[in-house]
Amino acid sequence: MKLLIVEDDSGLQSQLRWCFDGYEILQAQDRASAMSQVRRHQPPLVTLDLGLPPDPANATEGIALLEEILAVAPQTKVIVVTGNDDRANALQAVALGAYDYYIKPVDADALRLIVDRAAQLFELEAENRKLAQQSASPLQGLISSDPGMLKICRMIERVAPSDATVLLLGESGTGKEVLARALHQLSPRVSERFVALNCAAIPENLLESELFGYEKGAFTGATRQTIGKIEHADKGTLFLDEIGDLPMNLQAKMLRFLQERVVERLGGRTEIPVDIRVVGATNKHLQEMIEAGAFREDLYYRISEIAIEIPPLRERQGDRSLLAHALLERFRKDQRKTSRLGFSGEALRAIEAYEWPGNVREMENLIRRAVIMADGPHIQAEDLGLPVPAESNERVGLREIRDSAEKEAVIKAMSRCNGNIAQAADVLGITRPTLYNLLDKYGLRE
Repeated sequence: MKLLIVEDDSGLQSQLRWCFDGYEILQAQDRASAMSQVRRHQPPLVTLDLGLPPDPANATEGIALLEEILAVAPQTKVIVVTGNDDRANALQAVALGAYDYYIKPVDADALRLIVDRAAQLFELEAENRKLAQQSASPLQGLISSDPGMLKICRMIERVAPSDATVLLLGESGTGKEVLARALHQLSPRVSERFVALNCAAIPENLLESELFGYEKGAFTGATRQTIGKIEHADKGTLFLDEIGDLPMNLQAKMLRFLQERVVERLGGRTEIPVDIRVVGATNKHLQEMIEAGAFREDLYYRISEIAIEIPPLRERQGDRSLLAHALLERFRKDQRKTSRLGFSGEALRAIEAYEWPGNVREMENLIRRAVIMADGPHIQAEDLGLPVPAESNERVGLREIRDSAEKEAVIKAMSRCNGNIAQAADVLGITRPTLYNLLDKYGLRE
């Protein structure tokens, strides 16, 4: 990965260069040369000294360069490096979109850790952008790269052209209505109405008239004829959300409709034929309700000609970060926020670690709120109201292993060459300045 070091002090520039083995290093001394490197190489990472010529005593040039870099490459992670007496400018840089800041004097390991974290975040965001652009889900409105969800998408595509009654099963917030709309949009009924009704949201004494409609005078207050949702959906699709909450007396009437495909309005005597596709959804365990006598078994078999189980968000591989970035982009545009608004590394770790009991709906609510309240370039875990997971020690362990092997190689080379720096550097395949730095790093210079 490319790392651009913007530093006008040649000695510090050399020191920084040797801090970042494993990165492809680019260098610049001023604003013009830095922008030339950014336009030519588009480096994912930049360390930026705020005090640059022609006014190295102030941060004006560095701040201007930061804004120019982010205008050209908004995804670039910029780490500003500044002096002890310049903390205010460092904080201003972060507010303008810098990933992080570091106060001199430079501690190689601490700065390396910040840069490594920025690199991880850049790679994760790049992967999420790639997945989003590939439109991993073939269904409009559904974002997923999980193999199980993609299998469901293919099933929806096969079922949609038929008139089979479909039952969508899954926890609240998993996207049942999105899939119901996809069934309608991929069916021959797409030019007709999609009518949705939440059976749990309407009082039981009103639900029958809402579904089947009523004639004038059918009950007190019925001053005119009103058609119900079923009749309103004629030639289209009727989506009955939370169908497990349908009262027992209405279950019998719904069963008759599904068998005969006719409705009678309340207070009416005429059977009205209706041609619709019915899609049901519930978060309840209908088999348990059948055993408890709370749901009709014959109705269950009528509404579940094809039953589709939707996995919760916590079981979908790779979907947490993918969905989070897609929702951030949507709400950022809705709220007209800066294009540089993104998640911090801590926030992404929190998103990945959280179980999301409310599924996609919960994530939508938290991210919408965080975008509205955001006053900086990064959304933090606390902005989302999520606990911060403990950081893994794996990276520290790998660095210790690498350093141990590097130190042992230097000792062996120096011993084999009887302390001759030039020969030992040739044996190790590095330059003499690099070997001097390693000797100092491991306290091996005599």
